Amino acid sequence: MIVCIGAGPGHLDFLTRKGADLITEADVVAGFDAVVDVVRPLIPTTAQVVTMSYRDQVAQLAEVARLHHAGKRCAVVFMGDIHFSGFQFLERVETACKHPVETVPGISSAQMLASKSRVCFDETTFLTFHRRGDLNPFKTHLRDVLAAGRNAIVIPRPWDFMPKDVAAYLLGCGLPPEHRAEVWENLSRTEAEWTGDLTQLAEQDFSDMSILLVRALTPMPTGLEGEA
Repeated sequence: MIVCIGAGPGHLDFLTRKGADLITEADVVAGFDAVVDVVRPLIPTTAQVVTMSYRDQVAQLAEVARLHHAGKRCAVVFMGDIHFSGFQFLERVETACKHPVETVPGISSAQMLASKSRVCFDETTFLTFHRRGDLNPFKTHLRDVLAAGRNAIVIPRPWDFMPKDVAAYLLGCGLPPEHRAEVWENLSRTEAEWTGDLTQLAEQDFSDMSILLVRALTPMPTGLEGEA
């Protein structure tokens, strides 16, 4: 057995029961150091832990695949939800194993931000730039999303497309500077770390743990206008 598990945005309160059960039953638990540290209280003392960084992930996943093919129950943990910003890592897992693997979705930082900021996904588009490769198609999509009157939740890419770079790009595309923005670096807080407009955002520096909301200029009608 090998399964990839979305471990939530950084706290065990937001790990699903199924994900937790699979980790407690695993012979091998693997993932990037920061994610493994989140679930470490659930890892059996008998389990082998395989941690990795961006530099050695291919070699470490090859070891996980070897253990999987040897009959070990392997759990590979991802931050947030696998299909929000971990799809390239999932592809690496499957390449190492040489077959598709089971996935268990998790709670993402985008879902938590939507809850904190009181925006709904019917009116909001999520984009992650936390990926390797050409960002231009995704930048264009972000521009078009906001031009269409939707909110945008954005995970920046450290360190070449951070929140201030997002703002500078949007302003360069001619979007109105009056768009309101919020940056969250700690989603356990009750309020955003920073709020302002795009012009102000273009002058701000944030950590690599930041997530950004750019609001539509005009909120969409709720459909309940005029009800008593």
